[in-house]
Amino acid sequence: MIFESKVGEESISIIQQLANKTWKAAYSSIISPEQIKYMLDLFYSEASLLKQMQDGHQFIVAKEKDLAIGFASYSPKTVEESKIYRLHKLYVDPDKQGKGVGRLLTGYIINDIGFYNATALELNVNRNNKALYFYQKFGFKIIKEENIDIGHGYFMNDYVMELSL
Repeated sequence: MIFESKVGEESISIIQQLANKTWKAAYSSIISPEQIKYMLDLFYSEASLLKQMQDGHQFIVAKEKDLAIGFASYSPKTVEESKIYRLHKLYVDPDKQGKGVGRLLTGYIINDIGFYNATALELNVNRNNKALYFYQKFGFKIIKEENIDIGHGYFMNDYVMELSL
């Protein structure tokens, strides 16, 4: 049985372990190993994850028999746009993909933000990431393209997608 729960600072190492495993599988055919390492350091260092949590990002972890198999994070888009939420992260252990874990995590988030009368859930996804099809099946629509300069000559070439709630 798989269950999801909100987590905090105590789960930073679990999130880092899952990120290292999932990112290599998700991005090795899309971006260079150097960019993967750079982005993991940028977004998943202990200091970065702690700051994200302090800035209001809610993290959830999916577990199966006490083994963490996926995680996600989300928050209101901005104070001014508090009815629109951002899905910042959604990653599932490659060995557990296709078993409904991503759907469970996304459903948990949609249910949770419903308590705050959210009108939409927005996310960025690399234009070449196979997760794009997962989001489309879930009902997310592409609303625009973005090329985000993240430093050191690296860019995130993304679609912005939105799910109306």
